[in-house]
Amino acid sequence: MAKAVLRKPKKKSNPLKSAKIELVDYKDTALLRKFISDRGKIRARRVTGVSVQEQRQIARAVKNAREMALLPYSSSAR
Repeated sequence: MAKAVLRKPKKKSNPLKSAKIELVDYKDTALLRKFISDRGKIRARRVTGVSVQEQRQIARAVKNAREMALLPYSSSAR
Protein backbone atom coordinates (compact mmCIF):
# COMPACT_ATOMS: atom_id res chain seq x y z
CA MET A 1 0.00 0.00 0.00
CA ALA A 2 1.17 3.48 -0.82
CA LYS A 3 1.48 5.91 2.03
CA ALA A 4 -0.41 9.18 1.69
CA VAL A 5 1.95 12.13 1.90
CA LEU A 6 0.41 15.29 3.26
CA ARG A 7 2.10 18.41 1.99
CA LYS A 8 1.64 21.87 3.39
CA PRO A 9 1.03 24.29 0.51
CA LYS A 10 3.66 26.98 -0.02
CA LYS A 11 2.67 30.30 1.59
CA LYS A 12 1.87 32.86 -1.08
CA SER A 13 3.81 36.10 -0.96
CA ASN A 14 1.72 39.19 -0.33
CA PRO A 15 1.70 41.29 -3.53
CA LEU A 16 0.84 44.48 -1.61
CA LYS A 17 3.77 44.07 0.80
CA SER A 18 6.21 43.39 -2.04
CA ALA A 19 5.00 46.56 -3.84
CA LYS A 20 5.18 48.51 -0.52
CA ILE A 21 1.51 49.56 -0.69
CA GLU A 22 -0.19 50.17 2.66
CA LEU A 23 -3.42 51.81 1.44
CA VAL A 24 -5.41 50.51 -1.53
CA ASP A 25 -6.89 53.35 -3.61
CA TYR A 26 -9.84 52.92 -5.98
CA LYS A 27 -8.13 55.18 -8.56
CA ASP A 28 -5.19 52.76 -8.94
CA THR A 29 -6.86 50.56 -11.56
CA ALA A 30 -3.60 48.89 -12.65
CA LEU A 31 -3.21 47.45 -9.15
CA LEU A 32 -6.88 46.53 -8.81
CA ARG A 33 -6.90 44.60 -12.10
CA LYS A 34 -4.44 42.13 -10.56
CA PHE A 35 -7.13 41.19 -8.03
CA ILE A 36 -9.93 40.71 -10.59
CA SER A 37 -10.39 37.55 -12.66
CA ASP A 38 -10.88 37.60 -16.43
CA ARG A 39 -14.62 37.19 -15.80
CA GLY A 40 -14.71 40.33 -13.65
CA LYS A 41 -14.90 38.65 -10.22
CA ILE A 42 -12.80 39.69 -7.24
CA ARG A 43 -10.22 36.98 -6.56
CA ALA A 44 -10.29 35.15 -3.22
CA ARG A 45 -7.73 35.70 -0.45
CA ARG A 46 -6.36 32.20 -0.78
CA VAL A 47 -5.63 32.90 -4.46
CA THR A 48 -4.03 36.33 -4.02
CA GLY A 49 -2.28 35.82 -0.68
CA VAL A 50 -3.36 39.05 1.04
CA SER A 51 -4.49 39.50 4.64
CA VAL A 52 -8.12 39.81 5.74
CA GLN A 53 -7.92 43.58 6.21
CA GLU A 54 -6.22 44.05 2.83
CA GLN A 55 -8.83 41.88 1.12
CA ARG A 56 -11.56 44.12 2.55
CA GLN A 57 -9.71 47.22 1.31
CA ILE A 58 -9.34 45.66 -2.14
CA ALA A 59 -13.02 44.68 -2.30
CA ARG A 60 -14.14 48.16 -1.27
CA ALA A 61 -11.75 49.80 -3.75
CA VAL A 62 -12.88 47.54 -6.62
CA LYS A 63 -16.54 48.27 -5.86
CA ASN A 64 -15.86 52.02 -5.72
CA ALA A 65 -13.90 51.87 -8.99
CA ARG A 66 -16.76 49.99 -10.64
CA GLU A 67 -19.24 52.59 -9.40
CA MET A 68 -17.05 55.38 -10.83
CA ALA A 69 -16.82 53.46 -14.16
CA LEU A 70 -13.06 52.97 -13.83
CA LEU A 71 -13.47 49.19 -13.85
CA PRO A 72 -16.11 47.07 -15.59
CA TYR A 73 -18.66 45.13 -13.55
CA SER A 74 -18.11 42.06 -15.70
CA SER A 75 -16.23 40.98 -18.77
CA SER A 76 -17.93 41.62 -22.10
CA ALA A 77 -16.42 38.43 -23.59
CA ARG A 78 -19.15 35.81 -24.00
